[in-house]
Amino acid sequence: MSAPDRRFDVLLFDADGTLFDFERAEEHSLSATFAGIGIPFRAEYLGEYRTVNAELWRAYEQGRIGADFLRTERFRRFCERIGADADPRDFAEGFLRHLGGSGFLIDHAFEVVKALARDHAMAIVTNGLKEVQRSRFERSGLKPFFEAIVVSEEVGSQKPLPAMFEAALARLGHRERERALMIGDSLSSDIRGGADFGIRTCWFNPSGRSAGAETVPTYVIADLRELLAICSAEAPERADAPDA
Repeated sequence: MSAPDRRFDVLLFDADGTLFDFERAEEHSLSATFAGIGIPFRAEYLGEYRTVNAELWRAYEQGRIGADFLRTERFRRFCERIGADADPRDFAEGFLRHLGGSGFLIDHAFEVVKALARDHAMAIVTNGLKEVQRSRFERSGLKPFFEAIVVSEEVGSQKPLPAMFEAALARLGHRERERALMIGDSLSSDIRGGADFGIRTCWFNPSGRSAGAETVPTYVIADLRELLAICSAEAPERADAPDA
């Protein structure tokens, strides 16, 4: 039976940019990969890689490409773009190995997750690649607090499609969508996907971006610690970020 002072029984968390400091891990892993193949790393390479990577991840979210294609194609395009003489398969292997070992967390992620796990069933729902996400999850210290990790590559679908959210609720043994909350930093996959699935959403927006009018989250937070009040009391259901 649900506690009367708690609005949610189930919390679904995105991984990258919500719990994991992906930007830090990405920069670390790219630099380490260059060192491993004997090519000097230049600061501007990070921006070039992120441009290529973002384009392909958008295509993946939209179902236009698969995970296997994305895994290597982004490095083929990246190496071509910067003129690097490197095998994209070797580059992909090295990068994913380093990324899998980079369990850097967003500020306050550990303390918030630990506190919420006392009264909520929780799962990570991520569009990441399985060998990266599961490795980082194991190393991060978060594993004891989550009952499931749902990875798009294993489900055969991706956020924002409903199969990801259905899989998460099924693995947690919960079916009541009105008692679930999706927390994530991506409007296109986390917030839109959660809203389309019929669950409430919380947009983690530490940089104060505008949500626009198309995708309106139930809640907006700039600090993960704000989740503690939202998940334990009748917090107002409104998106209070600028221009949200």
